[in-house]
Amino acid sequence: MPENKPVIGLSWEPKLPQLSFGTKKSSSNKEAETSALYKPSSELIDGLFVPPNDPKKVNKFLRKQVKDTAGKNWFDMPAQTITPELKRDLQLLKLRGAMDPKRHYKKSDLKSKALPKYFQVGTVIEPASEYYSSRLTKKERKTTITDELLSDRKLGLYRKRKVREIEEHNRPGGVDKWKIRGSQSWKRAKQRRH
Repeated sequence: MPENKPVIGLSWEPKLPQLSFGTKKSSSNKEAETSALYKPSSELIDGLFVPPNDPKKVNKFLRKQVKDTAGKNWFDMPAQTITPELKRDLQLLKLRGAMDPKRHYKKSDLKSKALPKYFQVGTVIEPASEYYSSRLTKKERKTTITDELLSDRKLGLYRKRKVREIEEHNRPGGVDKWKIRGSQSWKRAKQRRH
């Protein structure tokens, strides 16, 4: 009697789909289901995906598999998924010219409101030589740029002062009831005389 020894390694036998010699109506329904680019797990052969034979579908499948990158010249930098926090930080970077009165930046694409597609976010690490001069303390360190700017007292005072100046500039001068309004002012003057 031969003994069944355990098989070492992988063993695989392909399961071929059974050929059906039924009516044409049932085969046309199957063709419509299998014409999709991705097959459901019930249609996989031994858990393997068999690519379609149609070249158009193969090209479409290959295009979907290509990763969205900035290109070879940019070291294949991947496109980032934009979260609300990242979106806020990118908008702040666009408006950085309005934050500090003593710092001026080169004009960029301020007219376009579109956010960049390819970018990277990093952490600035100061060298040991700048331990006392330009280092953020642990209390000043925040997770995002937005949090850092909101917690900065000097920037908050500057923003409040600028908003006050703009409101004073746009406020109409004088008292509203003393403004000259054509024929209405004549009526008011007549009433004052009598």
